Amino acid sequence: MVLADLERDDHGYLKDLNEWNENVARELAEEEGVNLTDDGFKLINFLRGEYINNNANQPNERNMVKGLKDDWEGNLSTKELYALFPKGPAKQAGKIAGLPETKRKGGY
Repeated sequence: MVLADLERDDHGYLKDLNEWNENVARELAEEEGVNLTDDGFKLINFLRGEYINNNANQPNERNMVKGLKDDWEGNLSTKELYALFPKGPAKQAGKIAGLPETKRKGGY
């Protein structure tokens, strides 16, 4: 499936998270100006897992760091997450992960 064929909301978020795959993620990342790395996919897969398996949980940056620290090479902090997703790991990575827009306060 390609991004052009998928239904999205007014902010560009996928309406059906089940239509997401890694190719869709790459297209969304390109739209966002993000170069997806292995670490970027670690965060994306973590966010998808939290949402799908944990009652639609969309963790904040602090909880992302706590949840990923054991699978991350080196010292993980919010600074590294923002280096991967400059417009905000919660919103931008969530969008690329095919999740609904988070309703938490914050920019982007």
